[in-house]
Amino acid sequence: MHAIVYDGARVSLRTAPVARPSGDQALIRIHKAGICNTDLEIFAGYMGFRGTPGHEFVGHVESGAPEWVGQRVVGEINVADGICDLCQRGLPTQCRARTTVGIDRHDGAFAEYLTLTARNLHIVPDSVSDDQAVFVEPLAAAVAVPAVVDIGTRERVIVIGAGRLGLLVAQVLKLTGCDLSVVTRRAAPATLLEKWGIHSTSLDALPHNRADVVIDCTGNADGFASALDLVTPRGTIVLKSTYTQMPSANLTRVVVDEIRVIGSRCGSFPEALRLLEHRLVDVESLIEARYPLERALEAIAQAGQPGTLKVLLEMAS
Repeated sequence: MHAIVYDGARVSLRTAPVARPSGDQALIRIHKAGICNTDLEIFAGYMGFRGTPGHEFVGHVESGAPEWVGQRVVGEINVADGICDLCQRGLPTQCRARTTVGIDRHDGAFAEYLTLTARNLHIVPDSVSDDQAVFVEPLAAAVAVPAVVDIGTRERVIVIGAGRLGLLVAQVLKLTGCDLSVVTRRAAPATLLEKWGIHSTSLDALPHNRADVVIDCTGNADGFASALDLVTPRGTIVLKSTYTQMPSANLTRVVVDEIRVIGSRCGSFPEALRLLEHRLVDVESLIEARYPLERALEAIAQAGQPGTLKVLLEMAS
């Protein structure tokens, strides 16, 4: 099979043998995969990953347990052992021995085939297209925000970072009926937000210390400091991005203003699939470009350009 491989120094397209599934694994033929910011961070050294990256995908099961063969699926990225204390507490995404698809010691989906434990798989409804299904993983991450902080119609909420993830978070939060604003710096996200009926604004136009909840999707060192400026005393900041540089912020403010800071990572695949099935979230408008796998290096270069939304790799129909 063909696969994208990162060796710690460079990214290349290589020919590799198709792995044989073992135990409760399934062999998945990848249809499409999405390039996200975490993939780009991996190419800059994040997690010290070596191998095939990619964790946003849709495909069909070619071999494995009979009940899975032929099913069109998406897959959760955290591969848990099921036996550690955190797994026993119902927290497999925090498993002490977990590997992470395309991120940490588990080859990912920038390839024609992927092996993954069947318990990580979710069947895609027929009404959800491949284009939609490839967004299930990041949409699940967006769904995690209202799962960790109570957001209703009375809350004033600000999303900082109107990129690939921030635009999904904004659409999910709109469904809560909250007073929502999204900080934008570029015309394309502002146009999409207007299409969806979501208020967009500049950072400078927002009053300080008035937002009940601020969600930082920037992934840059200034995001947390901006969130601290915006949140009200006893408000909540939700961190949705890993940081490429260590944030510098006045933590005394966190103490004095009694601010809650919550890290939020992975979310519910069934809920993400439900939103797509009922067309409550628009993901197709986020697709900016498509490339076949053999042009993956071009795709990665485009995805790394500031302001680029979702770039897809297409392997099979």
